[in-house]
Amino acid sequence: MEKQFPKNVRQIGNVCDSPKIYVEDYVDTFLNQLCDKTDEEPKGAFLIGETGQVEDQDCVYISGAVRISEIVKNENQLNLAEAAVEAGMKDCKEYFGNQSLVGWFLIDPSRKPGTDEALEKIHKTYFGEENTVFIMKDPKDREEKFYAYKYEELMEINGHYIYYEKNPEMQNYMISSRKENRITPSESIADRAAKDFRSIVKAKLEKADQKQNNRFLYAASTFLLLVILIIGVTMVNNYDKIKAVQTSLDQITKTVEKAEGEEEAQASGEKVTTEVEEGTDVKSSSEDTLDIQEQETSGGEEYYVVQRGDTLATISRKVYGDTSYVDAIARMNGLTNGDFIYIGQKLLLP
Repeated sequence: MEKQFPKNVRQIGNVCDSPKIYVEDYVDTFLNQLCDKTDEEPKGAFLIGETGQVEDQDCVYISGAVRISEIVKNENQLNLAEAAVEAGMKDCKEYFGNQSLVGWFLIDPSRKPGTDEALEKIHKTYFGEENTVFIMKDPKDREEKFYAYKYEELMEINGHYIYYEKNPEMQNYMISSRKENRITPSESIADRAAKDFRSIVKAKLEKADQKQNNRFLYAASTFLLLVILIIGVTMVNNYDKIKAVQTSLDQITKTVEKAEGEEEAQASGEKVTTEVEEGTDVKSSSEDTLDIQEQETSGGEEYYVVQRGDTLATISRKVYGDTSYVDAIARMNGLTNGDFIYIGQKLLLP
C-alpha cells in the first residue's frame, strides 16, 4: 500500500521546505522528557523511521527514538562513542524491527542550537544519506532547530509536523528503558492522553463554532433580504402616491393657466376695473390699494378675481370692509371649503 500523509497532524513553524519532516507524538514526548532530564552533560538520541516520497514530495517520518548512551566531549568538541553507536543499533533492531536510522537528536547545555564542523562530521559519518535529519534543542529556553542533509551539508528546515498514530513500538521502548533514561512511562501516557483529549475537544469546539457562525451568517443574510424586500415594497407604494400627487398638481396648474388665459381675454372686452388712485383714503390709511373687478352680466352681477394670498376673509375685508360676507361669498359660489380657492378664480359677489 502506498504511503499517505498522516491525517491527524499539528504544524510547528512554517512548513515550506523539502523534505517535510513528520515526528510522531510519542517520539516528541520522549525527546522533550530527555531534554528535561539533561544536566550539564550533552545527551542525544538516534531517530528511527523511514524516508520516501508521498505525492511527489520528499518526506521523513520519525516514528521512534533510542537514547545515545554516551556522547564524548573533548575541549568542546563532540563525538559519538563506538560502543554507544553499537548499542543504539541493537536497540533499534530490537524495538523497531526493520525500520532505519533517519538521523539523530542532540542536547548540549553549553551551546546554542546550530551546526559546526564537528557536528557535520558526525552526521556524515553515521547518517550520510540524503534527507536524513539532525535536531538540536536548547534545554533552557526549549529553542530547537531542524536540519536535513542535502547536497552534502546540513540545511536548516523552518517547520515540521507532529502527527498522532498508534505507536506501540515507541511505547514499549519507553517502558523498558525507563530506569536508564529516567523517564516515567506514566508521564508519557498521561501526556498523550491529555493531548488526545485536548485535540478531540478542540476539534469539537471548532466544529461547534463553525456551525454557530453558519447559523449567524444565515440569520444575517435572511434579515438583510427582508430589509431589502421591505424597502422595495415601500418604494413601490410611495411611487404610486407620488404619481397621484403629481397628477393632482398638474390638474391644478392647468386650471390656473386656463383661468389666467380667460382673465387676459376679458381685459380687452367687458371688464370694468375700479382703480383706487394713489393717495385716496379707502377704509383706512393703513390698507393697501385694492383692485375690485366687476363684470356686468345679464343679471347685473359683479365678480372678484382671486389674487395671490387671498382667502374669503381677506376678500370680504377688501370688498366690504369686514369678514361678515365670508359665508355669503362661499354660498354664492358653491364653496364647501372656504379656503380652497386658486389664483385667477372668479368669485361672484353678493
